[in-house]
Amino acid sequence: MIQIYTEIERGQKWIEKYQKCRPVFACMLGFTATGLISGISAAGATPNDRKHTAIADAEFLINGSQFPPKYPLPPLTVGASPVFISRAVVETLNIPVYLFNAGLPYPPAVPFIDLGGIPANCLTSGKALPLETVRHLFAQGMKWGEKLATEVLDSYLILGECVVGGTTTALAILTGLGIEAAGKVNSSHPQCNHAQKWSVVREGLEKAGCSSRIDPFTLVAAVGDPMQIVVAGMAIAASRQVGVMLAGGTQMLAVYALMQAIIQHLDKPVNLEQIVVGTTRWVAEDPTGDTVGLAVAIANAPLLATQLSFANSSYPQLQAYERGYVKEGVGAGGCAIAAYLYQNWINERLVGAIEALIESYYKK
Repeated sequence: MIQIYTEIERGQKWIEKYQKCRPVFACMLGFTATGLISGISAAGATPNDRKHTAIADAEFLINGSQFPPKYPLPPLTVGASPVFISRAVVETLNIPVYLFNAGLPYPPAVPFIDLGGIPANCLTSGKALPLETVRHLFAQGMKWGEKLATEVLDSYLILGECVVGGTTTALAILTGLGIEAAGKVNSSHPQCNHAQKWSVVREGLEKAGCSSRIDPFTLVAAVGDPMQIVVAGMAIAASRQVGVMLAGGTQMLAVYALMQAIIQHLDKPVNLEQIVVGTTRWVAEDPTGDTVGLAVAIANAPLLATQLSFANSSYPQLQAYERGYVKEGVGAGGCAIAAYLYQNWINERLVGAIEALIESYYKK
């Protein structure tokens, strides 16, 4: 099942248009040193683990548990990586997957497309990325959005991400765009660490000297991460021809807002009717944030969420999601939505596919 939380009419039209369509999944990998701050993220038990989260998730997304991994999934304090959800869907439904490296400290061990980006510095520096890198990555996003749209035909693109610390850079981008997002974002923690995130963001924006008149490229260069600008470019370009699902919660709402700012700044043609944000119920209904309020604050952002539930799962790693751990990542919510749209998977069918993958992984 899918629930529409904001812009209900637009969301319903999008769902009706892309029912029974097989999508293409493009997953954007990036890194920000913000993710190494102690306690900032639960996507890896230690800062060193979090350096490898994106490449480990990428490897599992492509290979599943069929090969011994070069980069095993990093241990989480509680729960299991959301890549189990994404992999179960793309493997079973044979959904094409493209991996993009927007800026990682290490290359993935599986085939990927290198966009010539670099990892971002911690946003507290106020100098996250060189401006020329941001402009280059946006151009790459536009190019690949147009290219992938020709391969999707009459369907849609799922644009997912894996960036540890990305909800904090999302808060920075949203705040820099003048959106009151403090206290509304999500995290991989069961109780969102709002005070820590806000302290980090405030320091970065102050050091960067960001004003309300700053252009979106300069803002990303100051406090963003490499994923955001690429996905914004991809969504703008692809929307002219096909549907786009920005697969994620806070991070993709920030991309949606960034995309709107870029459209105004550059006067780029875009078809907003073709773009939705798709996430999980655990994000959309997170009691420690306000995802729906955030989507409302960002003009015209249609927010959808899979109603996937692990309440009856026999695996404690999955039951942890119902207690607020992990919640989303690697396009998990978007892939779960796609399973329902494409093949009308009910909850039991999706949970069964995910549990089979969990079982095969932990047996090895």
